[in-house]
Amino acid sequence: MRNSKSRNLVALFVVGLVVASCSGASDSSGTQSDESVAGDSTETTVAESTTSTVPIVRAPLTGAQAPDESVIGRPALVVKIDNHPKARPQWGLNQADIVFEENVEQLTRFAAVFQSQGSDPVGPIRSGRLQDINLLASFNGPLFAWSGGNAQVAAAIRKSTMVDLSHSAANEAGGFRRESSRVAPHNLVAETTKLWTLAPADAKAPAPQFEYRADGETVPTDSKPAGAVKISMDGVDVMWEWSPELLTFVRSQDNKPHVDMQDVRINAPNVVVVSVVYAKTGSSPVAKSVGSGEVWVYTGGVLIQGSWERTDPMKPFVLKDTKGAVIKLTPGRTWVEVIRAKSAAHVPAGVDVASVPYP
Repeated sequence: MRNSKSRNLVALFVVGLVVASCSGASDSSGTQSDESVAGDSTETTVAESTTSTVPIVRAPLTGAQAPDESVIGRPALVVKIDNHPKARPQWGLNQADIVFEENVEQLTRFAAVFQSQGSDPVGPIRSGRLQDINLLASFNGPLFAWSGGNAQVAAAIRKSTMVDLSHSAANEAGGFRRESSRVAPHNLVAETTKLWTLAPADAKAPAPQFEYRADGETVPTDSKPAGAVKISMDGVDVMWEWSPELLTFVRSQDNKPHVDMQDVRINAPNVVVVSVVYAKTGSSPVAKSVGSGEVWVYTGGVLIQGSWERTDPMKPFVLKDTKGAVIKLTPGRTWVEVIRAKSAAHVPAGVDVASVPYP
């Protein structure tokens, strides 16, 4: 094989010499004739036409190559996923393009946004909250899979731009069922494949929510190497730790690895820690996701500090560093931690995570 390859290379080299000598590529003074210039132009045109590449089709919510070009135009599907201890481990958290973790009543809940891929089943599914309406409005009329809620919340969700795919509205058509291995109310699941079939005819794909680094683009030089971030959410201690081996951040809850139903550690290339003000309606916290505040962006193994701004709930968060430049993420999935002020602690690279307390 090596001898054959060598003969082919030699043959190509000889052909190149013959072509060059016939075209009069250069004379003794090193100048080119008009004829040789015309010949070079023709060769260049042929080369360009035979080496053209097909552009990468990227998913809007990850900035990464889409697994299937046919999914690009489908709408975002948001599923409210339970984080009660009896609801763990969950289905679908590692398949969502973006996951928001929000404080609820002495616990947290996830708003998992699916677009480039899905999960059958997904859940356990629980109720929506008033804070979901503004938090998710920028996804261009997303499908919203949820279950239950008081009359005020239910009415507000149904009047919002989201498409109501609650348990009562979608039911069996959305794949809703009770999982026998769990106890109610922590056992309701559905199927993203079926939920997408219930999208309105005029449903549209979501706009990108973040900017991403281009291939080969590095993180800013003034970023801080990250070991982990520890976050005190309501009723749960959360840690995201950088894994140099996996080149991603991995999640723990209450000092235990957080895994999904496939026993895979919950992970994400990007963790965006957004500091907001939480108001209150009745007993429920309400995150104010329109306005501005502090942001810590964990991406590519580093921390980039800056601020977030959002003047309109129909538009995504704008993330900027301390110099005013837009913060770019690693193409891939993103978790957004919607935290109370001063409830996160950065752990620098090389520091024992156990030595840094939760705030």
